[in-house]
Amino acid sequence: MQRRQSGLLAVITLLAISGCGNPENSGTQPGPGPLPKVKIAQPLSQEVTEWDEYTGRIEAVDSVDVRARVSGYLEKVNFTAGDRVHKGDLLFLIDPRPFTAQLNYAEAELERAKSRHELAKNDLARAERLFSAKAISEEEHDARSKGLRETVAAVQSAQANVYTAKLNLEFTKVRAPIDGRIGRELITAGNVVSGGGADATLLTFIVSTDPVYVYVDADERSVLKYRRQAQKGGRGNLGDERTPVELAVADEASFPHQGRLDYISPREDAATGTLTLRGVFANPDQLLSPGFFARMRVRGSAPYPAILVPDRAIGTDQAQRFIWVVNQESQVEYRKVELGAHIGQSRVITQGLKPEEWVVIEGIQKLRPGIKVTSERISLAGAMETNKP
Repeated sequence: MQRRQSGLLAVITLLAISGCGNPENSGTQPGPGPLPKVKIAQPLSQEVTEWDEYTGRIEAVDSVDVRARVSGYLEKVNFTAGDRVHKGDLLFLIDPRPFTAQLNYAEAELERAKSRHELAKNDLARAERLFSAKAISEEEHDARSKGLRETVAAVQSAQANVYTAKLNLEFTKVRAPIDGRIGRELITAGNVVSGGGADATLLTFIVSTDPVYVYVDADERSVLKYRRQAQKGGRGNLGDERTPVELAVADEASFPHQGRLDYISPREDAATGTLTLRGVFANPDQLLSPGFFARMRVRGSAPYPAILVPDRAIGTDQAQRFIWVVNQESQVEYRKVELGAHIGQSRVITQGLKPEEWVVIEGIQKLRPGIKVTSERISLAGAMETNKP
């Protein structure tokens, strides 16, 4: 019985295997799958301008540390932290009484010196008459002449002391040296401050706010490009060219601030291979503060006509860049292309594509050369930002 069951199982297994390998027993063959669906568009043809983007920091055109110029008791703080101040505004008052006393003493010494000078002048006049009459010796005459010169020097010295005392009295009123925005007071009223020299007490600081500078470091090739553009335009030196620049701060995606390039370092940093560029920007609304992180871009070319496609339509085959083009028979063609500059989210195609051809924009992952596709035509006009990154 067991042998009979084993034989029956073997027959069933053979019939199953033979049935699976027989095409006639498998029913109708499946047809070809649906054609891949893609979206295609013609490239944009328009005039573009290349921009080179750098990162840097905003700096004040003028920045001053306000320090005491004389020593004394700080009597008054005459501003509110963060205020906008103007050149000449009174900021601090140091007790002027000791310096008033010094000035009074210096003026008194000046009067004494002048009196001695008048006396010495009269003595010399008398000596001149006596010497002419042979009434005094030559030595006496010379002594009175030299005494007059000493009094002249004493008057000049006293005048200098008076001038110094007036300066010191004036320095007790600490005034703003520039227009700008002032920081907080670093020393409050009631403290004693030290003036003059490297150890002078730092009282506060002021920075100018309109306009502002932005400093960035550019590589050697970029600077050479800017200079050649300046030479082609007949404008000579890059700093004299007034090359347009644009600025964006941390919370800005576009570049709304317009300025100009006004300085390029005359020497390259050998350690980094870069040169410092400086852009100047108006800041009437006080939005830009010194020390802010900034993105600055410099115009890298004159406007020129270009063909652009979105970055997502470009594929990479090792070191080669390519796109997929759909012909009139709805077949996909593999097309090698040469790329130019990035313009926003798009790329300039310098070789390998004509404006009237249709490029696959979406669905490039499932394509291979020669296959047919079901395509949906779309327009790129207004769908991608081209002139502003």
